[in-house]
Amino acid sequence: MDNQFLGFGLGLRTQHFHEVLQQKPDLDWFEVISENFMVDGGKPKFYLHQIRELYPMVMHGVSLSIGSTDPLNLEYLKRLKCLINEIQPEWVSDHLCWTGVNQLNSHDLLPVPYTEEALDHIVSRLIQVQDYLGQPILMENPSSYLEFSESSIPEWEFMAEMVKRSGCQVLLDVNNIYVSSRNHGYDCQTYLKAIDPTTVKQIHLAGHSDYGTYVIDTHDHDIPDPVWALYREALRYLGPISTMIERDDNIPPFADLLDELEIARQIAADCLTPEQLQPKYRMAS
Repeated sequence: MDNQFLGFGLGLRTQHFHEVLQQKPDLDWFEVISENFMVDGGKPKFYLHQIRELYPMVMHGVSLSIGSTDPLNLEYLKRLKCLINEIQPEWVSDHLCWTGVNQLNSHDLLPVPYTEEALDHIVSRLIQVQDYLGQPILMENPSSYLEFSESSIPEWEFMAEMVKRSGCQVLLDVNNIYVSSRNHGYDCQTYLKAIDPTTVKQIHLAGHSDYGTYVIDTHDHDIPDPVWALYREALRYLGPISTMIERDDNIPPFADLLDELEIARQIAADCLTPEQLQPKYRMAS
């Protein structure tokens, strides 16, 4: 089996375009938000291609709306496939959620009910999307703040069955597991152990806002100790998984993000062997 471990990466944000090109920082890969570049031309697209020549990339979407009852947006899929062909990402991901209905986009990642009906619906749509794109996609576990009374399947079992039936793979957001566990009172270890390690290709790490009785996934803080601890447990269970840090607000200097990424490297070095941590690609000296 080909080595799928990319190493340690960051989300590519516009604030860092020039610094990345000028300094060529020592990291292994970047994740880009698909919708930011699903356009014709423009400066962001110019910088995207410049940086793509230096680093491997993956694409992460926020508008697939796999859980919606609207028909799949074929124009969106067409533009997504065009961008895939342009930058040749290692893989493409999106979220287990819905973002709108009746052609209205809420620009939020809304929760789905965990029922057999919803599972059948989402699996059918995933199969259609993957057939159109010609490749499996990764689905990310959500952060959530409410639960549907109709839900009859635990989220981790819903995720596992969705992957099994559709052939999709997993983007495991460790912060989202922690956030949702605090909001709903479930056990993080139960969630982790429900996921087949062979289906997980990427890990997200991020910070959140903790209000004591509830937690919001804001991506605007440093990664807190409980999320680092859960990341350590995830690596012990999953083995070497490509890991990146998301930061979408209150974005610090790029050097600070690299320092935080070094913590992830050190945790991985404690949990895994040097052979396991050999990335698929190596930056030229």
